[in-house]
Amino acid sequence: MNIRIAHSPDSDDAFMFYGLASGQVPSPGFELEHVLADIETLNRAAFEGTYEITAVSFHAYAHLTDRYLLLPHGASMGDRYGPIVVARKAGPSSLDGVRVAIPGELTTAFLALRLYSPSVEYVVMPFDEIQDRVRDGTVSAGLLIHEGQLTYADEGLQKLVDLGEWWADRTGGLPLPLGGNVIRRDLGAATISTLSQLLHDSIAYGLNHRAEAVDYAMQFGRGLDRRRTDEFVGMYVNNLTLDYGHRGRAAVQRLLADAQAAGLLPTPVTVEFAA
Repeated sequence: MNIRIAHSPDSDDAFMFYGLASGQVPSPGFELEHVLADIETLNRAAFEGTYEITAVSFHAYAHLTDRYLLLPHGASMGDRYGPIVVARKAGPSSLDGVRVAIPGELTTAFLALRLYSPSVEYVVMPFDEIQDRVRDGTVSAGLLIHEGQLTYADEGLQKLVDLGEWWADRTGGLPLPLGGNVIRRDLGAATISTLSQLLHDSIAYGLNHRAEAVDYAMQFGRGLDRRRTDEFVGMYVNNLTLDYGHRGRAAVQRLLADAQAAGLLPTPVTVEFAA
């Protein structure tokens, strides 16, 4: 059975899927095809049900519950850290009247930004261009995801707000759920259960064989050295990735409930995990 697994071309996702991609975690009965695309592209594709398993933003997941289930592992959560809004050091010191470059309207980073600043002005651009456009003055501020969270200061930028830190303060210490892996409902319970276990085993393999998995992930790090690749992987692939647990599940429920109460989602969302 051919199964397409779609995820971002980033070091944390590469680390997560290393066990399966390398064949160290066997997948008998399945031919797995890894599809790499930026998260906003994956969010849009999920509305068409394009991939059997895909990474999506939790913002997008809120609109996809009829077609996809959340897998109980594979989440990227910021535990008192997360997407960062940055500006040039000589730039603004707050978001008042500032237009912010964002990596996509369906990203959870943007959802969190709108919870933080409901009237924020924004412009959409590819995530890997945002730092450059802030630095050259095309935009006054930018919302950084992925490796930019570690490298912005090297490029002369300053932090205006860390949304993961803000979220933890808002919620009494909950992590900020950013992205998760979902699986199409139409695969059926038995296939879903088997594939879910394979993904769990792949994450566990990476965590248990960290050095080789980081070596593999470095090719997706967009210029990060090994130390920073390892740091970035540790931020977003950890025990919450292996299993949401009560804390992780509560964080997802809180994020989507707050977004709906703020008018950022049309209806309440029933979060449903694969068994």
